[in-house]
Amino acid sequence: MRSITRAGLRAIGLLAATGALCAAATVPAMADEPGTTWQPELSEGTGNGVVVSPDGARFDRSTAFGAPADEGDTESSADPAEVVPTGLLTLAPRTLDTPTREVDSRLVADTPPGSTASVDVRGKRAGGGWTEWIPAQDSRTELPEAVTKVQGRLVLTATGAADPTVRELTLTATPGSGAESEPVTEAAPRSYSVFATREGLVGGTTANGHKIVDRDRFVALPSRRALSANGKTDYSVKVCAPNGRCAIAPVWDIGPWNTKDDYWNPSNQREMWKDLPQGVPQAAAARNGHNGGKDQFGRRVANPAGIDLGDGIFWDVLGLKDNSQVQVDYLWTGSQRLSAIRTEGAPDIQILARPEAGAESVGIAVDATEVPVQCTSGAFVRIGDGQYLPATAFTGLPGDVPACDAAAPSAPAASSPAAPTAPDASAAPSAPGTPAAPRRPAPRNSPAPGTSAAPAVPDASAAAGGSPAPAPAVPTAPSGATPSAPAPSSSTPSAPSAATGPGAGAPAAGGATAGTPSPGSTTATTPATGVPSGDNQAARVTPGSAQRAPSGTS
Repeated sequence: MRSITRAGLRAIGLLAATGALCAAATVPAMADEPGTTWQPELSEGTGNGVVVSPDGARFDRSTAFGAPADEGDTESSADPAEVVPTGLLTLAPRTLDTPTREVDSRLVADTPPGSTASVDVRGKRAGGGWTEWIPAQDSRTELPEAVTKVQGRLVLTATGAADPTVRELTLTATPGSGAESEPVTEAAPRSYSVFATREGLVGGTTANGHKIVDRDRFVALPSRRALSANGKTDYSVKVCAPNGRCAIAPVWDIGPWNTKDDYWNPSNQREMWKDLPQGVPQAAAARNGHNGGKDQFGRRVANPAGIDLGDGIFWDVLGLKDNSQVQVDYLWTGSQRLSAIRTEGAPDIQILARPEAGAESVGIAVDATEVPVQCTSGAFVRIGDGQYLPATAFTGLPGDVPACDAAAPSAPAASSPAAPTAPDASAAPSAPGTPAAPRRPAPRNSPAPGTSAAPAVPDASAAAGGSPAPAPAVPTAPSGATPSAPAPSSSTPSAPSAATGPGAGAPAAGGATAGTPSPGSTTATTPATGVPSGDNQAARVTPGSAQRAPSGTS
């Protein structure tokens, strides 16, 4: 089936002549097209920025998540961008009789000038996890594998005076030629070393509608493809600091900088920036001159961040005092078995260094997140090298989990792409698909008050007067390995500089190195002190610093 949309007239001359807000355009559905067809009940959907009434699902500006750039104690970007207030409405999933890889979406919607209505679709994998949300292109969504359970999500935006309304959504799943994809040999999730900043913004609202509280524990990634619904943990990461401490936390916000930068995916699958290597955030590449040193909205990139951390993760769990390179496992991308944990009312549970009660904590897992299950050791479950949780913390474990003393080595890494390197400024092509006009609020973690953003430079090591940075190694997907810790500089500069720290966005070279506690080590590390500053922008333990306005998306 094809789209049916009452879309806003977009020709300026025609608008001036008619004065109409929107016009009806109908493309008849193909009656002979096979497949399972259904209309999700809009009133059963949940989300932020959308209100459902008998007239349909209407965009709601009061709860949309594209907040103005000057909201709160936020430092504005040097190149402020127009905001795109956005609402998401996640609809009930549908179980199919036959597997599918292609879903057609037909919207009946009022979209006045300056507004849009579109659909994201995802599918439930045979192994139990969800694929990422895939935006429909010309009303069709192709899923990465055959599935028998699919789910739709409405995406409404409005920058004009009038709001869009979706009257009806019809989805059609085209039967696939084969059976539902079988679970493949277990492989670890994709894992990259990226630059982390602190989100802050206590009292604000994330892209999924979560109200940010003091010492909150969630993360933000620069793509809505991996955005969990409010209170859900479908998409979670394991992030480890150079001091060896780790946190498993859900993705509840979009940012920093870009909103269509799913850099953990292969280059040809990225929503934007297909010219960049897998594992390199565009913000990191921009620091080396990519896209003229600017993000997708034309703003000068002040730091190479590829992930934002809630204050509780940044300060309390990882023990960071400044922005830093961290190792991130994107847990939904692997084929390892994952099992949900329960904390009996507590916000999280301690990860222990050894399978014994009273062992020292090496991090936390947030309630309801699904964590890797490798093997059992008595009354404990190993979720990574030197990382254990009590078996009683799980809502349920697979029946064939082996004992650790009989278990095979850790799951092999997923096939590694070519070693990602941030493009040289002199050769960086224009990024395909860049929007014609910037449409985003100021970035998270603007420089702290009283400091200025460090200018983008073609090569950080050259700017420092040192030898060129070594080429990054092929990324690995360790299971619980901690990132290698860059050596701290001998002196602390008075102002942050793009020339300090490791090559931003470059994957870690094969996991732990000298100076990093070996897996299972009981050597105590001191959180925060001695943590390398990396390419820092001076995130300080002071309210209001290192923050930016909430992320929207287009």
